[in-house]
Amino acid sequence: MFSKKRLRLVNSVLMSLMMVFIMTAIITYINTGYDADYLSRWVKSFVLAWPFAFSVILVFGQKVQKLSVQLCNKD
Repeated sequence: MFSKKRLRLVNSVLMSLMMVFIMTAIITYINTGYDADYLSRWVKSFVLAWPFAFSVILVFGQKVQKLSVQLCNKD
């Protein structure tokens, strides 16, 4: 489907979408509750948060993965 050269980009998009989808839904519910306007508040939060999450994962994802490997090198 995609070239292996695009792995980092595709991973960053998918990881950030999943993370922001779940976190904004939960935090919006906790902060404002569920009512008729919940969906519009959640969508607004999602649209605002996703570019930031994507950027953070794109920039720091490989560094965090390398750190994780170093921390988990014991068998």
